[in-house]
Amino acid sequence: MTDSPTPWTKPAWITRTQEILNSYEKWLGHPLIPRSGDPAEESHRLYHAPFVIVSHGTEADPVLNYGNATALALWEMPLPDFTRTPSRLTAEPMHRDERARMLEQTARTGYIDDYRGIRIASTGRRFRIDPATVWNVINAEGHPAGQAATFATWTFLDDQQSDA
Repeated sequence: MTDSPTPWTKPAWITRTQEILNSYEKWLGHPLIPRSGDPAEESHRLYHAPFVIVSHGTEADPVLNYGNATALALWEMPLPDFTRTPSRLTAEPMHRDERARMLEQTARTGYIDDYRGIRIASTGRRFRIDPATVWNVINAEGHPAGQAATFATWTFLDDQQSDA
């Protein structure tokens, strides 16, 4: 979406932030962060939140289009690379079928709030997320605009640890 050191100030980023926040509140019935009514300020706060927020679009092979600072640090990736990454690549090949099933369930139900799974950073570092909330993102016109996820806890896995 942007390679700016302050992406939260860009109009497209502010719009995506509002889609994420409004959709979360629509599906879950409460705000993801306290809402101020100032989209630019909310964009800044979401980008700097101490929990992960990521989203992807509606492409056939959805590409990540939002990652806050916590997500970028966890995936060990600069924003320009992150926002060119197909979201399926955030999971290892053996975990992609499980991820696809979760996304299909979310598409049918609007959200899920008990997702657990293994993800992989750009450096190969693996981590387990548990639990995550995943929801459908809707744009201002009410049309599907992708899916988003948030989680606040993760555990790094060493090479000897089982995926079970």
